[in-house]
Amino acid sequence: MSRYNVAETEAKWQGIWEERRTFVAPQAAVAGAEAPQRTYYVLEMFPYPSGRIHMGHVRNYTLGDVVARYKRAQGFAVLHPMGWDAFGLPAENAAIKNRVHPGVWTKANIATMREQLKRMGLSYDWSREIATCDPDYYRHEQKMFLDFLDAGLAYRREAWVNWDPIEHTVLANEQVIDGCGWRSGAPVERRKLSQWFLRITDFADELLEALPSLERWPERVRVMQENWIGRSEGAHVSFALAERADRLEVYTTRPDTLFGASFCAIAADHPLALSMAEGDPALAEFLADCRRGGTTEAAIETAEKRGCDTGLRAVHPFDPTWQLPVYVANFVLMDYGTGAIFGCPAHDQRDLDFARKYQLPVKPVICPPDRDPGEWRTFWANEQPVEAYTGPGTLIGSEFLDGLDAEVAKRTAAARLADLGAGGLAVSYRLRDWGVSRQRYWGCPIPVIHCQSCGVVPVPVADLPVRLPEDVDFSAPGNPLDRHPTWKHVPCPKCGMQALRETDTFDTFFESSWYFARFCSPQASVAFDRAEVEAWLPVDQYIGGIEHAILHLLYSRFFTRALKRCGYLSVDEPFAGLMTQGMVCHETYRRGDGEWLSPEEIERQGDGWVERASGASVSVGRSEKMSKSKKNVVDPEGIIAVYGADTARLFMLSDSPPDRDLEWTEAGVEGAWRFVNRLWRLITEAPADLPPVATDLSSAIEPALRTILQDTHRTIARITEDLDRFAFNRAVARLREFTNVLGDANAQLLTNGALHRLALETLVKLTGPIMPHLAEELWERLGHRSLLAVEPWPVADPAFLADERITIGVQVNGKLRGTIEVASEASEADTRSAALALPNVVKVMAGKAPRKVIIIPKRIVNVVI
Repeated sequence: MSRYNVAETEAKWQGIWEERRTFVAPQAAVAGAEAPQRTYYVLEMFPYPSGRIHMGHVRNYTLGDVVARYKRAQGFAVLHPMGWDAFGLPAENAAIKNRVHPGVWTKANIATMREQLKRMGLSYDWSREIATCDPDYYRHEQKMFLDFLDAGLAYRREAWVNWDPIEHTVLANEQVIDGCGWRSGAPVERRKLSQWFLRITDFADELLEALPSLERWPERVRVMQENWIGRSEGAHVSFALAERADRLEVYTTRPDTLFGASFCAIAADHPLALSMAEGDPALAEFLADCRRGGTTEAAIETAEKRGCDTGLRAVHPFDPTWQLPVYVANFVLMDYGTGAIFGCPAHDQRDLDFARKYQLPVKPVICPPDRDPGEWRTFWANEQPVEAYTGPGTLIGSEFLDGLDAEVAKRTAAARLADLGAGGLAVSYRLRDWGVSRQRYWGCPIPVIHCQSCGVVPVPVADLPVRLPEDVDFSAPGNPLDRHPTWKHVPCPKCGMQALRETDTFDTFFESSWYFARFCSPQASVAFDRAEVEAWLPVDQYIGGIEHAILHLLYSRFFTRALKRCGYLSVDEPFAGLMTQGMVCHETYRRGDGEWLSPEEIERQGDGWVERASGASVSVGRSEKMSKSKKNVVDPEGIIAVYGADTARLFMLSDSPPDRDLEWTEAGVEGAWRFVNRLWRLITEAPADLPPVATDLSSAIEPALRTILQDTHRTIARITEDLDRFAFNRAVARLREFTNVLGDANAQLLTNGALHRLALETLVKLTGPIMPHLAEELWERLGHRSLLAVEPWPVADPAFLADERITIGVQVNGKLRGTIEVASEASEADTRSAALALPNVVKVMAGKAPRKVIIIPKRIVNVVI
């Protein structure tokens, strides 16, 4: 019994693919071409070069590779590139820890990971490889930034920012997780700094309105983006301030509840709060305390609601005799709305918590449909409920709004505000402009110069790229560019006087927001060749984790539109299709002392597990996402060395649908390895006297073999449909089924060599996208000189699909009486007739007419008598 030599075979075909440049993408926009090529751009989210690939990489890139190989076989010109998201804080932190330059660390990691990915046999066009830390890459984004600046899409202002005290840098709101920095885990602080911003809010409506057109995106991703953009329709309310000339501007989605207001509240960063704190030490301390708290909506929502009475009073817009106390509150953010709210405690839980704490009035103004208004007021007065009512109802205790439905009341209240000159209808967005300044070294330098006389001066395009200095000192915390003795000192391009470079660098999401366009023409002297980018974009299939649903995907959608406005391209959306793959999970293991153990550190003993080194018993925990912290990580290198890349690929594809989590098990990998060897033996141990390649199949097929021919074409049709729908696990199941069919029919196939060859060649072709090394070797063993990677995809003959027969059970009064065989597309009438003609059914019915015949298509018929 022969055994598949995985190491030799995979190395062999990887070398041949590279030597023949099999996966080099063609130039898509060929001048003078009569008709454009059918192009297909498949892209997985490029990795950060951490130094080692992990199982998440293996799964992500395997999914993309199946799509790329399948589309290439279907005749598409395929672009399938790979690159490196190479800037970022981890490299800088590694430099500080290991006393190595971030560039050296990054390039070494890229070299290691490139070789690891090549061992997976992925069909990448490595001639298009890019690294975002390469000056030849980031000089183009520096030019983009200058164009954004010229178009008013980039600007600088002072802003309260999220400051990571460990990383010593600013974080976007999206990078703050549960009040902590997304990488450091340190509690985030609020600081006021001069920052560079991109006007993503200019495109808020466009980004929102285009979401329904992204039909090949997961619905949950579209919902996440819709919620993040957060368009809301409400009203602007302008409160006069008693004994002051200025006013308090508020945005609210519930102007109908104004008669239930009991206070106003402003953010700790609000200009009014800051000005009053200058003469009020207690208020100043409260503001400082607010800045030490969490900055995200989730952190603020769960924190205790606290406030400080400013002593100011806001005049109610509908009643000048009614004044509301104005508090600074820790749950109001300057980044949302106007940084000020009015509180209606009876109908907002946050406001109710605040009002109960500070003993403020609580007045219900929305009466539920099933409650009497008088009884409802009494309930609130006597019972003092701790839960706000946020449901539908009609207005009560609200003068001219009384009796109106809440939705009608919103419009009526807004109209009255407009009549009074105190506000009116307004639209607001949760989305805020993207702060792109980061106070660290290992990032793209922002190409501006600060001159005392001329202000902010763009670096001349001829002087791009602004390169990072190599001689940097990481011995002190913070940004080493600030401390560099020479790099930041330059003459002003306008007046020639001594000036300073901008020492902030771009947020690394800046690089990943356009890299997909650079892949279209990575050697171009400009950011990308216009004709090539128009020919390839949008990306036909983008693949990556759901964790990037907001940060990366939204920024990329904005960036594409900004580039369009600046004349770089004409497409709107960067990604036509999106697949978000699930996590790779593994059981977790712990010793009695709570220490986590890796799968390599344990072994089975009887019915349980013990630590190899000590023999101590081990408790097995639930399966969780692979993570270094819990040591439930399996090294892909070890799996590939023992079982081969194809086995790892097969397991990644077969265990669960791609959008669901996958549990990695040794048993599952070993099962995949057994199938690899079974497929190997089925073909390599086939008779040596198979007819020559390209032998025509005789039209006369014996009835006993016609079923095999039907199975061959039906398998082609089914796997084609599965791959079109990204149902890769089903495609693998069909391969297994077809392998079983051919294995069981081996003796029969000996009588028809041409059919035998057709069936085996079909099996190999269908295997190609999933296990490419094995398939190439088997293709060669079947006598072919061409590469399977360039062979066309098999096409099912409709003649063998139309009369597909299925077996259906037939019940009488719920008891099975037999089965019938009908065409898969048989009508209900034909299925009914066949069921009623079944001899056992005729016997049981004894001449009676059926009361009802219930047909569940392709499953069962139930006759009721």
